[in-house]
Amino acid sequence: MIGKKVIFRSRGLPLLLLAPQLLVILVFFFWPAGQAVYQAFHLADPFGQHFEYVGLDNFRRLFNSPEYYASLWATTVFSAGVAIVSLGSGLLLAAFVDHVRRGRAVYKSLIIWPYAVAPVLAGVLWLFLFHPIYGVVAFALARIGIGWNPLLNSNQAMALVVMAAAWKQVSYNFVFFLAGLQAIPRSVLEAAAIDGAGPLYRFRTIVLPLLTPTTFFLLVINLVYAFFDTFGIIHAVTHGGPGGATNILVYKVFADGFIGQDLGSSAAQSIVLMVIVVSLTVLQFRFLERKVHYG
Repeated sequence: MIGKKVIFRSRGLPLLLLAPQLLVILVFFFWPAGQAVYQAFHLADPFGQHFEYVGLDNFRRLFNSPEYYASLWATTVFSAGVAIVSLGSGLLLAAFVDHVRRGRAVYKSLIIWPYAVAPVLAGVLWLFLFHPIYGVVAFALARIGIGWNPLLNSNQAMALVVMAAAWKQVSYNFVFFLAGLQAIPRSVLEAAAIDGAGPLYRFRTIVLPLLTPTTFFLLVINLVYAFFDTFGIIHAVTHGGPGGATNILVYKVFADGFIGQDLGSSAAQSIVLMVIVVSLTVLQFRFLERKVHYG
């Protein structure tokens, strides 16, 4: 069925219909972005009322700060952990559900539910499970002799926020991986099975290459998610601690700007963070896309 094409006699009505969305983008994206660029080159008082032009001083101070490089390393570890765990778990669950014949809809609904949970709530749930005093999982670990205290141990704190952030994103990856698996022609897999190829061999040589477009897309989305959308989880679970071990870049922007009242440094960090994410995305499209098989 071909949709009916609407032709406007003038540009006034289309622009009027687009005006609310354009206004939202202007107010909530371009205006804050412009403010960040302006503040990155100025020194502001704690109340943001008076600004003094300082050129690139905020950026120089940022790149001479050991704390910033520690935060950059924490972000690298956190993002890589979230991408690996969430992509691996999503693919594994999709592969299992793809072979289920009874109750598939129930499994899909149960796996998709976590995506509807707000990041802050996801962080609180995982903190309740793994809290060293009242956490059920922490209690079970203590009973088998495993010490667990993410409030004091930096490695355990990083592991906890990675698990919480990955759990939140597994549902998203699962949906795309399952759609990709169901798009693979069954005749190809059946022909390989007839030729004697085992399940793991078929998965490695047929399924994974055909899933590379989906995997590449999800890799970009997961890295952007880890860099920007995990603030609520960090804030709910660790507040960037202990000792700055989970103080990733997006949380440091908040901590320096709203807690430390250093608006210039916070604005400079937000610009650097945006440049890092855009650069990573361009590099992924420049180099990794060459290995993607589009069929």
